[in-house]
Amino acid sequence: MNKDVLQAKQETVSEIVTKAKASQSVIVAEYRGLTVAQIQELRRALAAEKATMNVYKNSLVERASDELGYTEFKSLLSGPNAIFFAEDVTSGAKVLAKYAKRYDGALNIKGGLFEGQFADKAKVLEIAKLPSREGLLAMLLSCLQAPVRQFACAVKAVADK
Repeated sequence: MNKDVLQAKQETVSEIVTKAKASQSVIVAEYRGLTVAQIQELRRALAAEKATMNVYKNSLVERASDELGYTEFKSLLSGPNAIFFAEDVTSGAKVLAKYAKRYDGALNIKGGLFEGQFADKAKVLEIAKLPSREGLLAMLLSCLQAPVRQFACAVKAVADK
């Protein structure tokens, strides 16, 4: 094999490894049947959520998954796949679930990795239903604030009497 081709493949594998390490979630989906306009729309929606869509050869993704130690990930790599990298755990999954529903059959979520843990299609769709990190923090803070608020209301009611 030509040294330049081999070097290009090694650079692609290292790019995949770097993106996977920097991402909270990596999702694999089959994109067979999507038009160019639909793919562009999906990429714009992903960019708004700080996520990206890349298409790599399955053999190069397999090499990268070997380097990362994700053996279950290789079972998802058959057919034409797109790899989605997202900084947030739920954002990429939410966008993909929305577009998979919109383009029924043309975009098929296969599974992925969330914070290093393997997830099948059902788990990806379940994660997509979760609120974002900011939403979860807001819920936690409202739960923590509720007892203090109730105590303050009780003290005010006693003081008013």
